[in-house]
Amino acid sequence: MENTPATRDILLQRLNALGICTKTIDHPPLFTVEQSRALRGEIPGAHTKNLFLKCKKGALWLIVTLEEAVIDLKRAHTILGSGRLSFGRPEMLMDTLGIPPGSVTPFSLINDKQGRVTVVLDEAMMAHDVLNFHPLENTATTTITREDLLTFIDDCGHKPMILPVGKVSSGPV
Repeated sequence: MENTPATRDILLQRLNALGICTKTIDHPPLFTVEQSRALRGEIPGAHTKNLFLKCKKGALWLIVTLEEAVIDLKRAHTILGSGRLSFGRPEMLMDTLGIPPGSVTPFSLINDKQGRVTVVLDEAMMAHDVLNFHPLENTATTTITREDLLTFIDDCGHKPMILPVGKVSSGPV
């Protein structure tokens, strides 16, 4: 079925077919950065958060940052060169990236076959060699290298923007 979103297994098969080595660890469902922090000793690498946004002009954005980064949505549009931003509705998230809220990840670009979403990778996050994301579901975390993430995104037909969109916070996000 053409419009059926990819599953975790399909994603991992695609990564393997690209020669990308990942490690996936199962865990209880995680919906927030706060819940994710409980796993810090178990999963090495930079931990991330992902924002699915829509601009006033209708463009869709996926912003990927370090989990402790603060994104100023009132100013982010000036960095992106877009209209003002707000969170995308759950129905739009499912329609474009094939995932529910709580599972947002750059791996969901596998489902954006029409190229509707512009992906922005935060510059500070991209300074890390190893990154962690949900593999299309929030019951696991997949570890991938920075270079392999870029290879995957390119294979999905997207050209990510690498921009300084987040400010690192020293306290809870």
